[in-house]
Amino acid sequence: MIVTTKQLFAAAYGKYAIGAYNINNLEQTMGLFRGCMDSQAPFIIQISKGARSFTHKNMLEALIRASDGIFPDSIFAVHLDHGDEATCFDCIASGFYSSVMIDASSESFEKNVEITKRVVDAAHAKGIVVEAELGQLGGVEEHVKVDEANAKLTDPDQAKEFVEKTSVDSLACAIGTSHGAFKFTGSQGLHFEVLEAIQKRLPNFPLVMHGSSSVPQEEVARINAAGGNLKGAKGVDENQFKRAAELGVTKINIDTDGRLVWTRVHREFFRDFPEKFDLRDPGKIFMSEYAKFIAHKNEKLGNAGQLELVRKLVK
Repeated sequence: MIVTTKQLFAAAYGKYAIGAYNINNLEQTMGLFRGCMDSQAPFIIQISKGARSFTHKNMLEALIRASDGIFPDSIFAVHLDHGDEATCFDCIASGFYSSVMIDASSESFEKNVEITKRVVDAAHAKGIVVEAELGQLGGVEEHVKVDEANAKLTDPDQAKEFVEKTSVDSLACAIGTSHGAFKFTGSQGLHFEVLEAIQKRLPNFPLVMHGSSSVPQEEVARINAAGGNLKGAKGVDENQFKRAAELGVTKINIDTDGRLVWTRVHREFFRDFPEKFDLRDPGKIFMSEYAKFIAHKNEKLGNAGQLELVRKLVK
């Protein structure tokens, strides 16, 4: 059942965070649904601008519709991740998305407000929920590229002003995470003091953490042992998710970790079975491994086991 992120956030606020997972193909889609049903967790499917053009935007929508029928007990939102204004309007017009993200964080504060407000007005007219971003995460994610020198944490006072001026439904905050596999060096980590300050100014308002993959070192080691070359990859400590949730983070984006699972499965498979060429063989392994990965993340997010409670609240 497709619901809005707003409905999921109302159930989660202050207690746990909803996992927001990016998908690009059939295997990820099936693994995601299986993992969330195994862990009895509501979830958010994220479709990026790049994923919409990878094959065709209608392809992923068809996979999601089919999965909704195959897993009728599932509860999830369909969310556009890191959309520009044109992509947001296209998704709003499609009637399929229950939530969109407008990312104008690279613009000035005033321009970000202006663009976000236009998207909010169009989305709310159709009952669609909007996420925006204030501050800038470093790193690389598809078309979003920010040098670490240009990354900036979200200003708590600006966050309050931004929400009041745009009427946005949730806000992605820059608190020290970054996109991609190379997030932290040394002992650097999340700036919980920034989250605390934002929550004080915006009580009961849903906050979002982008760039929150943990980049498991076991996955990195196995990829490298199978011919990969990931050096210095490090991510967010998944044990910090609970504290973030207590400070108002209701949505945590996880993409890179899923890509690492895909890479590890395929590198190891073709290393161990060089004579194989049937794409379904590693695909079956990946769907199983991805489902396990999703269930594990839902446990860390505190989202596992929440499905029936959420069902009662959204009906």
